[in-house]
Amino acid sequence: MGDIARITVLVENHAQGRGLLAEHGLSYWIEIKGRYLLFDTGQGLVLSSNAERLGVSLNLADAIILSHGHYDHTGGVDSVLQVAPHLKVYGHQAVLAPKYARGSDGSCHDCGMPLPAKEAIRECGDRFINTERPTEIVDGLFATGEAPRRTEYEDTGGPFFTDPKCGNADPLLDDQAVIFDASRGTVVLLGCAHAGIINTLEYVRELTHGRRIHAVMGGMHLVAASRERMDRTISALRQFEVECLYPAHCTGFAATADLWNAFPGKCFQCMVGTTMEFEIT
Repeated sequence: MGDIARITVLVENHAQGRGLLAEHGLSYWIEIKGRYLLFDTGQGLVLSSNAERLGVSLNLADAIILSHGHYDHTGGVDSVLQVAPHLKVYGHQAVLAPKYARGSDGSCHDCGMPLPAKEAIRECGDRFINTERPTEIVDGLFATGEAPRRTEYEDTGGPFFTDPKCGNADPLLDDQAVIFDASRGTVVLLGCAHAGIINTLEYVRELTHGRRIHAVMGGMHLVAASRERMDRTISALRQFEVECLYPAHCTGFAATADLWNAFPGKCFQCMVGTTMEFEIT
């Protein structure tokens, strides 16, 4: 039997378990080959409390990996760097760029990384590692870097912009996933999949030379997906023959229900307190 990689959900929109707290955001604690990694940090409001409740020592973290630069994935960066000041931070250079979203009422609001987190990353100096391209974080675990946008039915999942007047669309090139090989295939962790979940998985398959994808977990940003996009996404997912799906965060209730109905026995919960284990070679 090989080693075990363990993933614990520290932050998500829903929580299950005594004393655990939910917030709009996402954070995973990854234990792999004797290393400890934090993939995203949520807004930073519940990360420390949930970590303590779940027996996770954030000061042991070797690195933070950022999926993209939105507040609900980066807000806890500064608090983690306070308890683990020497760790490395991996992220696309655009995680620090201005980011805005347009609300349903037409108003624009800042949705980028909070200033304390930005300042903490800037103080990292050369411990901030740019992941524009695929980057190995620890042995066998990679940040994908920018995923090519190839499908015509996927977009960033919402009205996102680079300016406070919401005039310039944000392509969210900083969006990336984390991948590692397990004995049953590649495991893919998503932050929000702003590149599109199918674009991301096609790129993962390219990076892994066609190896099968065993599990996909995280935000899939299908919350505003049209019926056509959902149908085409489900059709494409069937072609990947993924064995385990863990839709979370920005996937959306309706899209999550569609996925659970389309893939009976293959969809699983992914809320705060969930732990997933994968045998690795």
